[in-house]
Amino acid sequence: MSLPHAILTALLEKPSSGLELTRRFDKSIGYFWSATHQQIYRELGKLEAEGLIRALASEQPARGQKKAYEVLPAGRDELARWTAASQDPKPHRDVMLLRLRAAAVVGTEGLEADLRRHRELHERQLEKYREIERRDFPPGKDGPEDRLRHLVLRAGIDLETFWTQWLDHALSEFARLPDAGERELPDARKA
Repeated sequence: MSLPHAILTALLEKPSSGLELTRRFDKSIGYFWSATHQQIYRELGKLEAEGLIRALASEQPARGQKKAYEVLPAGRDELARWTAASQDPKPHRDVMLLRLRAAAVVGTEGLEADLRRHRELHERQLEKYREIERRDFPPGKDGPEDRLRHLVLRAGIDLETFWTQWLDHALSEFARLPDAGERELPDARKA
């Protein structure tokens, strides 16, 4: 149920249309909670039907004009309730880790190149986060809201730093593996 809460958060920060929300997701919330254009519009309809948001009155009614939404008091209350509620962490699921486990029984063909590609992608994302940090959180910008937003960004920076370091380690382990022809793969029944 987190997407509705992500939308409520974004709308409390700034009333927006579905298109504007999609763009804002791509530039901020989407780094840690992604949603498609269709998912956002579907959730906007549900939130409006539940009385948590409403469409703002348009200055010039016109067919096909985008609707902007704002959060109602019930929506703010729901977001506050959800924020205060306890939640357990979710188990981490990562396809690359599963592929490495599978490589132990079927071989590593093509995996090293993909590890290098992942390393490059994580490095690019890390640089993007660092640029956002330089731009949006200069020294002295430390109001309560800024500090919480910066904390979220720091999580992204720290996670990308972890992944780049882990991938460096994984690639160094790959360099130490014997060639595929020299390696005897374990019997899958033993794993």
